[in-house]
Amino acid sequence: MSIKLSEVLAAIRGRTPSLEVRNTVGDPLIGDVVSDSRQVGEGTLFCCIRGERSDGHDYAAEARERGALALLCERDPGVGLPAIVVPSVRDVMGDAAAAVYDRPAEKLLMVGVTGTNGKTTTTYVLRSILQAAGIRTGLLGTIVESDGAVERDATRTTPESCVVQRRLADMVRNRCAACVMETSSHGLTLGRLLGASYDVPIFTNLNPEHLDFHKEMEDYFQAKRLLFTRYVKPGFLGAANGDDPYGRRLLEEAPEHLRGFSMAAEDTFARVSRWSTSLKGTEMRVEMRGLSPLDLMSPLSGEFNVWNVLCAVTALRGRVSDEAIVRGVALTPQVPGRLERYVLPNGACCFVDFAHTPAALKSLLTTVRALTKGRVISVFGHGGGRYPLNRPALGRVAGELADHVIVTMDNPRDEDPAKIAGEIEAGIAEVRDGASHEVILDRGEAVRRGLERLSGGDVLTVSGKGPERYLERCGKRTPYNDAETVQAWLRA
Repeated sequence: MSIKLSEVLAAIRGRTPSLEVRNTVGDPLIGDVVSDSRQVGEGTLFCCIRGERSDGHDYAAEARERGALALLCERDPGVGLPAIVVPSVRDVMGDAAAAVYDRPAEKLLMVGVTGTNGKTTTTYVLRSILQAAGIRTGLLGTIVESDGAVERDATRTTPESCVVQRRLADMVRNRCAACVMETSSHGLTLGRLLGASYDVPIFTNLNPEHLDFHKEMEDYFQAKRLLFTRYVKPGFLGAANGDDPYGRRLLEEAPEHLRGFSMAAEDTFARVSRWSTSLKGTEMRVEMRGLSPLDLMSPLSGEFNVWNVLCAVTALRGRVSDEAIVRGVALTPQVPGRLERYVLPNGACCFVDFAHTPAALKSLLTTVRALTKGRVISVFGHGGGRYPLNRPALGRVAGELADHVIVTMDNPRDEDPAKIAGEIEAGIAEVRDGASHEVILDRGEAVRRGLERLSGGDVLTVSGKGPERYLERCGKRTPYNDAETVQAWLRA
């Protein structure tokens, strides 16, 4: 569909205190909203975003050549197109796109998941439950995007707001009735969710990460908190982790709108009363206040997947039948890069996982230790330009919980990978009588070395990158994938 430029103006006037329109000629029909000049087509509103590395205003002339009919900008770039001049393009772009795409979030059951760990797997469980209930469900996340008809690799956890609105419109067009979405702290802070609001906001947990962006934990929490204050529909009902101190704060702020879930406490709405896990999956009983218990079988292994299932079930119980919950949990597919299992001919196992924080690595290694009587070998690194205090902390965790550690490269970006490895080694060295270790900076070689060391009953964890398909160093991305490296070694 298309709407008049004047209707776009009406949609954003309430969002910004000052707005100026220049070079108006008629009232053109706008059918698309983009912030990437390469995606401009006929009838497009081009949004000039100023980023760290480029300024969209510099591409206004190119956008006009490609068929843009108007600009949303912070200064008139002088290319002769109608220009809506606002103080911040990001603050209004989502509302403009929502208007052009006929407000798709209002037509979908919107489920948003935020937190440090568990977002991706939780969205997979949520989608499986909804689809088991006969509800066609789109997905926006770290690994893939699905509009109900086509599934594609994701480019970032939370895209720009105009992209989010376009994806939601695609879901509506493809007869989806729900959308499950990861909502990153960056996306929440930068307004990438503007134009969307959520029926079911969910909080998993909060651990130190992205403090290069947020500076301190309170700022990080306040970014996550936006999902429950700025981006919710009236009467929303979500879920929050009652065993996490930040989740407790959310529950105390909105007790009528959030259900607490817990692995231990008895004062939350939902809790796990018993569970067991193995390489084949997990069995668990979930008890909820005033409701009958649910006995569930998940194909996902590990204690942290008990958390993920509990989170999803708490959020959706009552919106779908209990039968759909049981069936959806049982049918949850393997999540790429999330405890992704490979069995070696000698009976050893390799797990590829995204764990890249000390808490996540501890959870991963504790999980696999409980699943095997053999040795645990850990391969990991740490990204450049990220929270540096995590490096010795990662080393301490691996030194305590693994039998052997191979320190390697993980997207060093503009930092020296040897320096990063040395900071991890320092943490390993703090653990008295801890794991033996070696440094192999070539990540593919490190993974192969770990696989070669495995005997029957041993477990190798390759963590940090999960499903990523590149190594980023000095501004360049080289194709690489942990799972493909393991598969190639198995074939050879």
